[in-house]
Amino acid sequence: MTGRHKEELEGVTLLGNQGTTYTFEYNPAILESFDNKHPNRDYFVKFNCPEFTSLCPMTGQPDFATIYISYIPDIKMVESKSLKLYLFSFRNHGDFHEDCMNIIMNDLIALMEPRYIEVWGKFTPRGGISIDPYCNWGRPGTKYEQMAEHRLMNHDMYPEKIDNR
Repeated sequence: MTGRHKEELEGVTLLGNQGTTYTFEYNPAILESFDNKHPNRDYFVKFNCPEFTSLCPMTGQPDFATIYISYIPDIKMVESKSLKLYLFSFRNHGDFHEDCMNIIMNDLIALMEPRYIEVWGKFTPRGGISIDPYCNWGRPGTKYEQMAEHRLMNHDMYPEKIDNR
């Protein structure tokens, strides 16, 4: 197996760019993808993003979370620096926790068309309660749709346990 060739990285513009610009408003256009060199195999790609911030739509106060993204790629994969900058773009986005998780999942589906994806947010407790929204999706009409249904019904709502799999 050889490394990546320059032409395989044409759409990747943020990685290695020393002039990174941080966008403070929600912007899915930041997301970049590259080709999966192993589309013949099912495997998970997992991101743990411990510094997610968005704003409460009512109070404007910041909400903090660790975001867990796990997906089975098909043809395209998300480039990690673009994902980091995309998640940063939620910094001034006012929405409920559940909405943010579904927006992230929908944007990643639009970018990559993965076989399967799940997104959780483990939000820091506020007022004595924490919210940990979980959403998933599997390609309709495939075993991945059945996998999504099964995982949603049997999901362990404590993402930190997933790190020990």
